[in-house]
Amino acid sequence: GVFHVERHIRGKWVCDQCETLTQAPMPTQIIDKGIPTAGLLAQVLIAKYADHLPLYRQEQIFARAGVAIPRSTLAEWVGTCGVRLQPLIDALREVLLNEPVLHADETPVPMLAPGKKKTHRAYLWAYATTPYAGLKAVIYDFSEGRGGQHARDFLGKWRGKLVCDDYSGYKQSFANGVTEIGCMAHARRKFVDLHVAGKSQIAGQAIELIGQLYQVEREVQSLSAEERQRLRETKAKPIADALHRWMLAHREKVPNGSATAKALDYSLKRWAALTRYLDDGALPIDNNRVENLIRPW
Repeated sequence: GVFHVERHIRGKWVCDQCETLTQAPMPTQIIDKGIPTAGLLAQVLIAKYADHLPLYRQEQIFARAGVAIPRSTLAEWVGTCGVRLQPLIDALREVLLNEPVLHADETPVPMLAPGKKKTHRAYLWAYATTPYAGLKAVIYDFSEGRGGQHARDFLGKWRGKLVCDDYSGYKQSFANGVTEIGCMAHARRKFVDLHVAGKSQIAGQAIELIGQLYQVEREVQSLSAEERQRLRETKAKPIADALHRWMLAHREKVPNGSATAKALDYSLKRWAALTRYLDDGALPIDNNRVENLIRPW
């Protein structure tokens, strides 16, 4: 990387009669009277948060380029940028919470404990619109813990349909009026793990039936919500009903506590949430959209 110095030449004018001094204003800066341009600040933020380059490494990189910027200065820039960007986050959150359907997920991130020279587990939460929404947006929300209160604080008075995994932290939101939409990919994953571990015949049959549901989703992907719901009603619902009957029949045959029983129980206990997408063309079959958005972290 190469650094460039931006030089702003501002003219001054003096009135001959009243001797009033007038000078061209400074261009707007992210940091008032600061030396970094918006481009340099963007570089520091992207390197830190997207490319996982700690500030002390960026300090070394900049020094190699001939510019000495102390880590304390970089940290101050990052903090100021957080304050400057917050209104954009607030505005996007306001728009996001107007959506009737949202995805949510959380993932652990290592956080360096000040002075201890070791990391502890913090969490990054993601809230996104669905693949079928006109607005394509995602907000990442950092917290030091995984408590469900973080999700409740973000969602506030929102009472729409939330697509998520079975994490218990969301349960209080469902009790408060949010509608739970299950993730079929999580249900399928239980059977995939079972099949990989022991070539289970039951798991193989479950994967085949769930695969038929996903085949319908591929067919309806580009349709309108009304057409999607109509096709799901005629094609996917009979498959889902057959899958449910099949699961109930096999659950009676396997012993409690077995891996097969646990895989079946995961879907059977959440069946209502897993199949709500069949009745609403605006709902996705799984939570994969937000999982893909949070995966880079």
